[in-house]
Amino acid sequence: MLSRRRAIAALLVLGSLVSTIAPARAETTEIRIAQQFGISYLPLIVMKEQHLLEQAVVEAGLPRPTVTWAQFSGAAAMNDALISGNLDVATAGVGPMIIVWARTRASLKITGVAALGAMPNLLTTSNPRIRTLADFTDKDRIALPAVKIGAQAVMLQMAAEQAFGPGQQNKLDDITVSMAHPDAAAALLGGSSEIDAHFTSPPFSDQELANPKIHKVWSNYDQMGGPATFNVLYAPEKFHAANPQSYGALLVALDRAMAVIKADPTAAAALYIKSEGSKLTPAFVEGIIRDPANDFTATPLQTLKTARFLFKTGAVKVEAAKWQDLFFPEIAGRPGS
Repeated sequence: MLSRRRAIAALLVLGSLVSTIAPARAETTEIRIAQQFGISYLPLIVMKEQHLLEQAVVEAGLPRPTVTWAQFSGAAAMNDALISGNLDVATAGVGPMIIVWARTRASLKITGVAALGAMPNLLTTSNPRIRTLADFTDKDRIALPAVKIGAQAVMLQMAAEQAFGPGQQNKLDDITVSMAHPDAAAALLGGSSEIDAHFTSPPFSDQELANPKIHKVWSNYDQMGGPATFNVLYAPEKFHAANPQSYGALLVALDRAMAVIKADPTAAAALYIKSEGSKLTPAFVEGIIRDPANDFTATPLQTLKTARFLFKTGAVKVEAAKWQDLFFPEIAGRPGS
């Protein structure tokens, strides 16, 4: 009996030692991230090209992960991939993120990670008759990545409410067409399709406005009253909870990418051209990066305005009381809005 008791005691001590030495749970060895098109995703391009996420994960004491990158043309496909479990981290506009945030509160709890920067989105047109939103007719077609739910679609709804009054947020929805930014820019510049307007971001808006036949109608900065976050990173609560060190490394890598862009816009422009296979000149891209209207910062700006609009108009059923409600707590202390 005494020998049996000693054996049990030894096993308990050994078990205690093993639990102290071994980690309670291994973190993921693969991080799957997706982006869309445009220079607003430059922080992710820098992160990818310079392997900043892999470096940050190793610095956190974990094995070097495999980082898998994907590219989508719109928020709808991005959200489908995230909900189906084929992505760990998605990127899209503030509006699409808030919509999926509200709809998954009782399930996946998809939540914002950080901003990718503040950047103006411009509604451009080749139709000389159109000078304001009120000038659009049912004969016009506005291209944007995802009708009704995409970033530009939500911005256009906010603009329509401001221009036409409460309850009129969907007034222009029927003349919008889903089209990836590169294709829409080519269609507008080509002038041979039904597309005579494009709601887009740099570098596509800059390319279009370089053509004297195309002019600006409206900017989301007009509606917001100044700089506002364009795109954000977001992820399911499961990824956030199961991978605290990897998640922290993601924020570190993102901040480092922002610092690289600000410290050396010339190098950042070269990385963008290489990654996207862009035919734009380095000087053209660098000019966009240096434009004071484009601020590459991970701090969310004016995101609560969009959340309140979506709740007020019934697009989402969950109300955010503060901007921090939309994001995981790691960035709650930043001077966001």
